Amino acid sequence: MTATIDSPSAEQSTDLLTGVLLGDNFRREHGFWQRLISTEPFRRPDRRTAEERLALTYERLRVLNDCLDSGARLAADPRALAALHEWLGPVDPALTTVAGIHYSLFLGSLLDHGGDRDLSDFLRLRRIGTFLCTEVAHGNDAAAVETTAEYDRERDGFVLRTPHAGAQKFMPNTSPAGGPKTGLVAARLLVDGADHGVFLFLVPLTDAVQALPGVRVRRLPTRTGSPVDHCLTSFDRVFVGRAALLGGDHGRIGADGEFSSAIDNRRRRFLASIARVTAGKISMTACAVGCARATLAVAVRYGGHRYISGPRGSRRLPVIAHRSHHGPLASAMATVFAMSLLHRRALDRWERGGEGEEAERLVAVAKGWITWQARSVIVECRERCGAQALLENNGMSELVTGVEGAITAEGDNLAIHAKAAAEMLFAAAPAGPESSPGGGPGDLDDPDFLGRLLAELERIWFGRARERMGLAPHGDPLARWNAASGPALRGVEAHAHRQAAEAYAEAVTALPEGPARDRLGELQRLFALDRIARASGDLLAAGLLTGEQVNGLPDRVEELITAVAAHLPDLAESFALPPELLADWPIAGADYVDAYDDPGAAWQTDGGRATAPGER
Repeated sequence: MTATIDSPSAEQSTDLLTGVLLGDNFRREHGFWQRLISTEPFRRPDRRTAEERLALTYERLRVLNDCLDSGARLAADPRALAALHEWLGPVDPALTTVAGIHYSLFLGSLLDHGGDRDLSDFLRLRRIGTFLCTEVAHGNDAAAVETTAEYDRERDGFVLRTPHAGAQKFMPNTSPAGGPKTGLVAARLLVDGADHGVFLFLVPLTDAVQALPGVRVRRLPTRTGSPVDHCLTSFDRVFVGRAALLGGDHGRIGADGEFSSAIDNRRRRFLASIARVTAGKISMTACAVGCARATLAVAVRYGGHRYISGPRGSRRLPVIAHRSHHGPLASAMATVFAMSLLHRRALDRWERGGEGEEAERLVAVAKGWITWQARSVIVECRERCGAQALLENNGMSELVTGVEGAITAEGDNLAIHAKAAAEMLFAAAPAGPESSPGGGPGDLDDPDFLGRLLAELERIWFGRARERMGLAPHGDPLARWNAASGPALRGVEAHAHRQAAEAYAEAVTALPEGPARDRLGELQRLFALDRIARASGDLLAAGLLTGEQVNGLPDRVEELITAVAAHLPDLAESFALPPELLADWPIAGADYVDAYDDPGAAWQTDGGRATAPGER
């Protein structure tokens, strides 16, 4: 008798792919957040003013906090913080922003620096935490901030001062909206006139109504997207006690009033002070991944129930039946899986520790590449949903603007990629792919060969950067960097592609034989071939592709698009989006047309005046 192995059911296959996207322990890691966003307080609100929406943001923050068993435990767990951003991002970008600041940057920094501070006000949200680092004149060069905290020996504390307009803290949510605020302020520690670098100081900012004496808070103009109380904040000789300094081995004031540090370099002291920004990068990545998945799921659903006339008067067809519509969504699906896999790869490596600067660099590279890809995916999905997706009640438009915040927050993408490019440029040249037997090009059906091609592209771009730098005038560092930066940045992008491809390969190998593995393998090859096709000339010149293979690449890509498109609804199911979330996006439902016939819909107005049901 021959034993038979039952193939996985459709539901099992979906669960397997969900595990690929969210991790093996996805129910434990993500279940709380999926349940939270399914509850009534997180349903899409009726039409409200910006101030009402801001108030709702802080109301939701309190609901979230009440549901936690421990805010401190959340703040100390980067994986849980990432999950928070992954699920709250598509629901309420403003809430995601203020929750990330409070739990990750504020509470997380306090916990990381130790001490015996009483955190009960912050854990119970009697005071909301915020983070004041960047200034009007200092963004990505935050190590050069000019706010000062001068040690006062007589009072044994620090006097905070904003020396000029350019040193005002820029963008933090420091108004009294939502409740009293306390901030961690990045300021230059001055002791007897000596500048010891930038440290964090715990500073009360407002009560429930207004800024505290010596603190000036002014609301900035409204930012596009979800409203957050972004402000300019400055200090006029604000005194805080010695316990306000978040000190440690990187720097402290002793009982004798003298400064000491185990780190000689002031920049490294600053990086130690704001180490939480790395966890912030991971959170921005998670938010972008969650928003991209949500918009793609909605676009796939909408494409399936938006019917248009068929050719020459034939039966009506769903718009997704057209290659021009499902092609971009299939490519987006391959990219979204790659984004999710790279996010988890970066998170796992950083959380494990032991890889130091390399793990932090991968976090930075992933943050830049994933948030940029999220913007492309979200915009593509918005276009595929047409004018419907421009309406605020359909939820997609605020994610188009929201992802811009993730691109800029926790280090502007171009700046952090430029830093990574410089580090990788001066490192040993990355190893290229091994040649296939016989020294010629390999098989385009072989995912291992595709992965080696992506690695070769990384080597090619950094090789070009080194060549260009070598031709630039010696003794002129700026000219040498300018000559190399273009190809070096392309090398960072290729590095992200390679890392994502390796994560794809590991995920495919880990799955059992069956439909889930087949689907993931198709996505893996589509992702790789899309990138290889864009650089086929470089690979042809390097002797790694033949002319025949280059000519055949478009057909290979089309075959994979057809294969992936056939399973788009099932692949979108693997995102595990709660039905309550999808119900908040009218165009995600097959009955979306009925929403336009609902006289009680909150968005219905007549010349600015709400139309009563009996007036229609």
